Amino acid sequence: MAENPMTEKEFKTLRRVIKPFSRLNVFVYKLTDGRIMGALTGRPVMLVTMTGAKSGKPRTIPLMYVPYKDGVIIVASQGGAPKSPVWNNNLIANPDIVVQYKSQKMNLRARRVDDAEKAVVWPVCVEHYHEYDDYQKRTDRNIPVYVCEPR
Repeated sequence: MAENPMTEKEFKTLRRVIKPFSRLNVFVYKLTDGRIMGALTGRPVMLVTMTGAKSGKPRTIPLMYVPYKDGVIIVASQGGAPKSPVWNNNLIANPDIVVQYKSQKMNLRARRVDDAEKAVVWPVCVEHYHEYDDYQKRTDRNIPVYVCEPR
């Protein structure tokens, strides 16, 4: 059983706050190449542009920057919510993404890791954003992790 699981009410409140903040974050980040709103709690943020699974339209979201080899790691934690973020479906349907870190853009392909590989990359995620461990403890779901490599 998850420690201190997120309630449905907390989840709905979180989504109401995150959506408008994310839009603002993306706008300001793009405008300033991440000089403004390029960090959260002192840790770097990246923008990830992906194709919507249903809409087919580009969607850009801010996520924690976790560099890994020649690419990045993406963690679909959603703060330890009981459900994976909606954009998780986008990566499954359309794994080709563009990641912007500051002014640098990378064309990458996202690949969800299995449990064995997750055990290897999870410490890298936690090294860059220690809250990921708290999020995993907070939920019963196995938080999806994606290694994103150059395409």
